[in-house]
Amino acid sequence: MAHVAIGFLSVALLAVVFAGPAWFILLFLIPLLLSIFVMRYRTVADRDTVTARTMLRSKTVRWDDIDGLRFGRTAWAVAQRRDGTELSLPAVTFSTLPRLAAASGGRVPNPYE
Repeated sequence: MAHVAIGFLSVALLAVVFAGPAWFILLFLIPLLLSIFVMRYRTVADRDTVTARTMLRSKTVRWDDIDGLRFGRTAWAVAQRRDGTELSLPAVTFSTLPRLAAASGGRVPNPYE
C-alpha cells in the first residue's frame, strides 16, 4: 500500500516538474528514496531468529535471546532482550502479531487466540 501512495506522489510531482525549470526533475528523487525506505524497513522472522532491518543496518537476534515484546509510544513492537537492551522491530504492529506468531513457531503467543 505504501508503494501505491508513493506512485500517487510521483504523479502529483509531474505537474510541478513540467511547470518548472529542467532541474525540477530532481524532485523525482523524493519518491525514489521513499520507495527504497519502504522496501528496506522490515522485520524478517523464522523459527530460530528475528532480523530487524533499518535503512543502514540489520540486526539478527535468536528468539532465545528475547525476553518479551512490548508496544511503547511508537507503532512498532520493541523486543526486550535478556541482556537488558531493546531492539525495535520495524513494521511489526499489534495487528501483525499473528503473522509474527506463526513465523516464530509459537515462540510469540498469538493475542487473538
